Formats: sequence, C-alpha cells, structure tokens
Amino acid sequence: MDDSKRKVAIITGGASGIGRALCEEFARTGTIIIAADINLEGAQQVASGIIGNGGKARAEELDVKKAESVKALIDRVAAEYGRLDYMFNNAGISVGAEARDMSLEHYRSILDTNLHGVIHGSFYAYEAMVSQGFGHIVNTASTAGLIPMPVQVPYSATKFGVVGFSKSLRIEAAGLGVRVSVVCPGFVRTGIFDAMPFLKVDKQKIFEKIPKAVEPDKAAQIILKGVRKNKALIAFPASARFLCWLYRLHPAFLAPIQRKIIGDFRQLRKASDLER
Repeated sequence: MDDSKRKVAIITGGASGIGRALCEEFARTGTIIIAADINLEGAQQVASGIIGNGGKARAEELDVKKAESVKALIDRVAAEYGRLDYMFNNAGISVGAEARDMSLEHYRSILDTNLHGVIHGSFYAYEAMVSQGFGHIVNTASTAGLIPMPVQVPYSATKFGVVGFSKSLRIEAAGLGVRVSVVCPGFVRTGIFDAMPFLKVDKQKIFEKIPKAVEPDKAAQIILKGVRKNKALIAFPASARFLCWLYRLHPAFLAPIQRKIIGDFRQLRKASDLER
C-alpha cells in the first residue's frame, strides 16, 4: 500500500497495556502506527511485532510531560507523512494510597503525566489537524473521571480534568473538521497496576480485591469501534457504564460502595502497620 494513502496514528503509552493493544489492533486496518512511549525498548518491541505481521510501524521515545518533545514528534510525523489522522493520548500513571499518605510530588507527577500530557498531545495535534482540516484526537481518561474514586484522589482529579477538557474541545473542534473522543474504561488488565506503587498497604492484597478486569485486546476493540462511530464518550464495560449512569442519576446511591472501598483499604493499611 502506498504510504501517502495510509492513515497515520500516534499512540502514546504504546509500549504496554491499552496503548500496545491499540497499536496492534489499529495496525491491522493498514494505519501507520507511531508507538510512542517513555519506555523506548518496549515501544520498539511493539513496532517490531507489527512489522513482523506485515504492518507499518515505528517506535519513538517520548516523555509526554515535556511539551517540546511532544510538539517535535507531532511536527515530525505530520511533515514526514503529510498528515496526522489520529492522536491517542493514552499514557498514564497512578499511585494507590490515601491522600494523607501522599506527598505533593506524587500529585505533581500524576498531574504532569495524566493531565498535562494529554493537554500537550491534544494541543499540538489540534494545531496540525485544524490546519489540514481533519483528524481525530482520542484521550484516555477512566471511570474514575466520571465517579469520584477514594484512594485515587490525584488520579481521579486528572481523569475528571481529561473528561472535561475533551468534551469541551470536542464542541469547538466539530466546526473545524476535527473529532475528539474521551475513553473511560473500568478495570483493564494493564501494566499500570503492576507499575503502580501502593503506600502503607500490601499490594498483593489490594490486587485480590480488584474486580474482574477487561483484557487489553478487548479494550482496544471497543475503543476503536467507538472511534469509528465518533462517540464523544467511550465507556466500558457495561458494569462501568451502569455505575456512571447511576452516579449521574443519584450520586448518593454509590456512597455505600465508596465508603466500603475506603473502609477496606484502611483495614489493609492498619494490618500493614501492625505487621511492621
């Protein structure tokens, strides 16, 4: 296939989890994939796998916290291929802890990656897409961006920000030929949980309480289906959509669940203190 006729997608956080699955799934459509991640080796593995299966991809090292690096990548890709069809702002991190146990540095790190990183990618992709008259920005948030989540205070704050940012930008972008969607998954079996530090609790015991998770491959299929339909909000699985609907209908309905989450966490925190 002539590269000039292929669509082009940049996917941040492309080395693992949902990002990796999006790279692999989207590559099957013939789209040129730019797998961007702070973990260059992991991104290279993803790109190599796509190429080995007959697709077109390359890896780029990218720290989404650095606006100048994001701009440089987007400018380079748009210049090389003459277009940028999709920008998936998917990179994210988290810390599992009560707010009282976290430092301001935890907040800064999460905000810089999850919110500022999305803004950086959206800002420069939007410039390119408005100029060319088409394109689709897809920002990964979470159901924690629709429902307040205890023991994830800064994470939830960033995801609420991503949802509001994306929905607001979508309104402006529509008249300029640019689409904007926001993705709000529930629990997905990704590397974010493995990499996530937990403070003052046993990480393994937390994992035992996590509900059944969606596999990344399935998540990618759902996301790309929503992107094709130009959905404003792509929330899944059905249980997560139901909880979001219930919270919008009557926030107090979920208060017992939220109290149980923090109660269970505090029991584990207390047990961890006793063990020390």
